[in-house]
Amino acid sequence: MTDELELLRQADPAPAGDGPWRDRPLTARAEHRLTELTKPADPVEPATGGGRRTRPRPVPRRRLVLGLTAASLAAVAALALTFSGAGSTPAVAAPAALTLHTGAPSVSLDTLARRAAARARSAGPADGPRRGSHLQTWYMHMQTGPHAAPPITVPEERITHWNADGSGSELVVATDPRHPGRPVIHDNDGDWRQVSDGEVLHDTTYPAGSEARHSGLASRTRPSTDPAKLREQLSWLYGGPDGNRTTGELLSALSSFRQEWTPGPRETAAIVRMLADAGGLRQAGTVTDRLGRRGQAYVYDGPDGAMDTTRQMAIFDPRTGELLGLEVTFTKSRPEFKIRSGEVMSYEAWMP
Repeated sequence: MTDELELLRQADPAPAGDGPWRDRPLTARAEHRLTELTKPADPVEPATGGGRRTRPRPVPRRRLVLGLTAASLAAVAALALTFSGAGSTPAVAAPAALTLHTGAPSVSLDTLARRAAARARSAGPADGPRRGSHLQTWYMHMQTGPHAAPPITVPEERITHWNADGSGSELVVATDPRHPGRPVIHDNDGDWRQVSDGEVLHDTTYPAGSEARHSGLASRTRPSTDPAKLREQLSWLYGGPDGNRTTGELLSALSSFRQEWTPGPRETAAIVRMLADAGGLRQAGTVTDRLGRRGQAYVYDGPDGAMDTTRQMAIFDPRTGELLGLEVTFTKSRPEFKIRSGEVMSYEAWMP
């Protein structure tokens, strides 16, 4: 091993005692991260009544990287599979971007933060955060090449819940609220197939003590109610080596957090104040989301990576400050993926 290390140092002669990657003992945070990365894989669950063995489905993260480089887009395209007739099935068509009503009365993010803080002050002891979430998603999948099929969108509804004793449940349903009753596309471990609207894809109940085996450190780390501390928390739980340096990266981390936690009024106030202090989100008007809810929209169209091809829009309840949804749209056409500017890359809608 010594010889191999010496060869690496010659290839990239970075001083061992300087810089962020210098040789030094692990911090407590790094110890936690290392433990999560090196813990044994979860055992296969016992066979179900039909004889099929299943594994717990992990909580999804952003399926498409927001900083779309040529390499990342190619990787996504390589993973996408052709589905016969997908382009002609209305239920899997990419949703149109939400329409902003710029002339309607709207409020600044700072005003919304003050409203959320007032609501938080009247919250009771039982109004704390809840482990788990209720989420409806639309994620785009793409191909590349001269014969690539048009992008398709995979819609799912997911409900997860964890109790204090470590017991919990997870339910995943194939559904698209935009097209009730129409079939949708389901990704069955790489096998793309059409399923009925409302078909249950996954329904599991976990006994007491299961959470430590089936969830990560983030889902067991109670969110802070202090805006600055919450940002730091999101940075080390969901950020990269340099944390969440931009508001775009912060929104991506917030998406991952909301897939594991349902915040209470105090956490909601911290989220809105954190984003107001971060800057970069412009007041964009009002909008009706894909679940029919009216919200205040705030847009981040700053740098998202080497190619700057997306725009993020956060939608909040104007009365409570609760995050209703996050929409990511393309701001540039990508002919190699049959993507036009303005099409939706992903949309996530959170429910109580």
